[in-house]
Amino acid sequence: VLIVACPCALGLATPMSVMVGIGKGARNGILIKNAEALEEMEKVNVIITDKTGTLTEGKPSLTQIFSENIDENEALQLAASLNKNSEHPLSQAVLDKAKNLKSNDVKNFKNISGRGILGEIDGKKLFLGNIHYLKENNFEISENLLQKAQILENEANTVSYLTIDGKAVAVFGFKDKIKENAKSAIKSLQNKGIEIMMMTGDNEATAKSVAETLGIKKYVANCLPQDKINQVKDLQNQGKIVAMTGDGINDAPALAQANVGIAMGTGTDIAMNSAEITLLKGDISGVAKSKILSEKMMKNVKENLFFAFAYNTLGIPIAAGLLYPIFGVLLSPMFAAAAMSFSSVSVIANSLRLNKVKLKI
Repeated sequence: VLIVACPCALGLATPMSVMVGIGKGARNGILIKNAEALEEMEKVNVIITDKTGTLTEGKPSLTQIFSENIDENEALQLAASLNKNSEHPLSQAVLDKAKNLKSNDVKNFKNISGRGILGEIDGKKLFLGNIHYLKENNFEISENLLQKAQILENEANTVSYLTIDGKAVAVFGFKDKIKENAKSAIKSLQNKGIEIMMMTGDNEATAKSVAETLGIKKYVANCLPQDKINQVKDLQNQGKIVAMTGDGINDAPALAQANVGIAMGTGTDIAMNSAEITLLKGDISGVAKSKILSEKMMKNVKENLFFAFAYNTLGIPIAAGLLYPIFGVLLSPMFAAAAMSFSSVSVIANSLRLNKVKLKI
């Protein structure tokens, strides 16, 4: 009885599946830092996703500049000078466009989360960012620039304003290409009954264009970092199991708050440190693959638990002499040891089957 009741296989059932599952994920570009996150992924019913760098390439290009009372090259030069100290994806687009222009020295540089960047050049106070900061601080914007900005937004551009001493002097239009596998990944997740919500700091027109292209029904534009974490908390309070995907510094608080945080490996270090799962290739299809892997792994765990209990359930009564009064059968200690060993072997062999699982969407 003691031999056949040995719970070795029971101790192996879950860890073996998790270990093989994590290895399978790593070979598919899914780095899982927390095994619990992979288990939790099976239960996820809402996914909140950032746009730039997550659904889109995160490598926007500066497409158009409209300036007023200032030369376009000068506006670009000032914007590039400010962006030298910024890590925002739009910054590199400006710097790439202005690579042949000389930059100016910037003093008192400041990054305003969810709004833009500030600095002083030659004694003038400059700001580069979205319209919300301009409105909050009563900056002057001409009707002409507002109309130009509206044209850019209608063409699904992300718009930034350049101001000098509280007056808008130029608008910049940026476009970012949607990732190749984004649409199929979103559809795969929706087919599993998962609700997808996109939250972005971009304007309404750009957010709507991306959401419609990808088939996302729920989206929120003009988001601040705190809006994302508040949305995660609200959904959790409703009993939802929430996964958050993102790549930027602004996404880090929401990634840490979510039941499962998923960071793009092409994003910032702080985002990856805040998340339990990192998609090394920065491919959004990795989210769908993580869901499939989690489902397969949890199914494998349940199968392992069956193997762990089956031998014991059958063997213990026989070892205790249940069949002896009727058939005169007793369980030899050798057979008891073999049954216990086969139980462990069955669990290990079944766990290794996870290596053959196909993570296709």
